[in-house]
Amino acid sequence: MFSVELYGRVRHACHVEGLSQREAARRFGIHRSTVRKMLTFSVPPGCRRTKPPSRPKLAAFTTIIDAILEADGASPSKQRHTAKRIYERLRAEHGFAGGYTTVKDYVRERRQRRREVFVPLAHPSGHAQVDFGEAVAVIGGVRQKIHFFCLDLPHSDAGFVKAYPAERLEAFLDGHNAAFAFLGVPKSILYDNTKLAVGRILGDGTRQRTRAFAELQSHYLFLDRFGRPGKGNDKGKVEGLVGYVRRNFLVPIPTFASFAELNVHLEQRCLERLDYRVRGHAESIGERLVHDLAALQPRPATPFDACDRRPGRVSSLSLVRYDRNDYSVPTVYGHRPVLVRGYVDEVVIACGAEIIARHRRSYAREDFVFDPLH
Repeated sequence: MFSVELYGRVRHACHVEGLSQREAARRFGIHRSTVRKMLTFSVPPGCRRTKPPSRPKLAAFTTIIDAILEADGASPSKQRHTAKRIYERLRAEHGFAGGYTTVKDYVRERRQRRREVFVPLAHPSGHAQVDFGEAVAVIGGVRQKIHFFCLDLPHSDAGFVKAYPAERLEAFLDGHNAAFAFLGVPKSILYDNTKLAVGRILGDGTRQRTRAFAELQSHYLFLDRFGRPGKGNDKGKVEGLVGYVRRNFLVPIPTFASFAELNVHLEQRCLERLDYRVRGHAESIGERLVHDLAALQPRPATPFDACDRRPGRVSSLSLVRYDRNDYSVPTVYGHRPVLVRGYVDEVVIACGAEIIARHRRSYAREDFVFDPLH
């Protein structure tokens, strides 16, 4: 079974780069029938690899290799160990019985992890950066913390902002839908290492993406990039947009009847900002946005289903537990397994193929929600 990431790469190669199915099969080393299936379905069925392949023969010798590479930092560049020399020393001095390729691959991975990575200050058109920010607002008469999704196009400095009650998976996905509807789909997006997108960072720096994020990529066919952990300056443009929005769009503390009204306000401010001229540029943001729009990718016919999916079970009280709250369902479904889809504004509960309940989304704790949405 192939991973969601491979589905996204194959679909990107065929739908965006224009590769034929035969060329895609040759590039990715898979059968043409597999390519056809990947072009038909954006999300693969079945299981995925949960951990990198093991190296049982090398495992006991990795600390020795790491020590050799660390010591090489104080040696002249022309007198440092090659992978072949490390292999020879392991066999002669430590009784290593494995093959040379295993050692060579490990040394290459270790050296790549030690190399410094730089982000260019010149930003080509059609690429984006994403981040969340926090602020305080009065919504429905309640003073509360809000979380706002920001997407910035560094080439033109155009941006999009949308506020949510919480920084959750469904808000992360919905923010992409809204930003893509407002601006378009970028070629690539730079992120920090948010757990909403990255399930795990492996020892060699490879990111294991969450399933929901991989499905989002496969749907919209954009590429992802990730900054270094703890290095916010890698995505300085969107960090700057977060601060700009907080200082200019949300001061004084805004008061709105609902998040929908607040987001109408934020979208209008984003449109007004297109007339601004950023220091160092002769053209306005809107004039430079033309180059970004020409480089963006087309939107698919339908938006992504922006929800958090979780399995659940109906309790003896005809309640389903989701995100620390209980939602009611008809008593006839007691003790049965269900699928809960959590959206930003509602919770949808299904039993098999049948939707059995819709409720307003509660962001409280230990809340009981009995009022259905019709």
